[in-house]
Amino acid sequence: MVTDFLIRLEAAGDRKEVEALLLAAFSTSLELRLVRRLREDNDVAYALVAVDAAGVVGHALFSRLRAPTAALALGPVAVAAKRRRQGVAAELIGAGLERARKEGWAAVVVVGDPSYYRRFGFSQGAVRGISCRYAGPALMGLALAEGGLGEPRIEYASAFSLIPDSN
Repeated sequence: MVTDFLIRLEAAGDRKEVEALLLAAFSTSLELRLVRRLREDNDVAYALVAVDAAGVVGHALFSRLRAPTAALALGPVAVAAKRRRQGVAAELIGAGLERARKEGWAAVVVVGDPSYYRRFGFSQGAVRGISCRYAGPALMGLALAEGGLGEPRIEYASAFSLIPDSN
């Protein structure tokens, strides 16, 4: 796929554009507040941005899970309305998962639409038996190393307490 945008690590200078993107991409300020709190609590493992000539057009955040293995949570993922359905989110997610593999993370979990996230290898089976406040049909996992999540309990960073339970 030929792209006219660049995927890179988020820089401090991107924050205002990222925050504006989060406010525009979602119906409430919940995701913006979540990202701010994850940053304040130092729970962000890394965040990626998609940048084109106009500036930041996409954002994906990976935060540390409290789990027996080195695991990450993916989300939120946001794309500017004018850039949706152009592969921006897919490139962000793919680059983020590749970085997780290279850095030695054991697994990544996401809460989202199974029909979308399956294309990246996420499955509900990878989290079968996992105890978590978001356990349910939208919780999926991806093992990046042997053993994956390993244990039956994971905890999202405390910032996720801003988000209501999915069940």
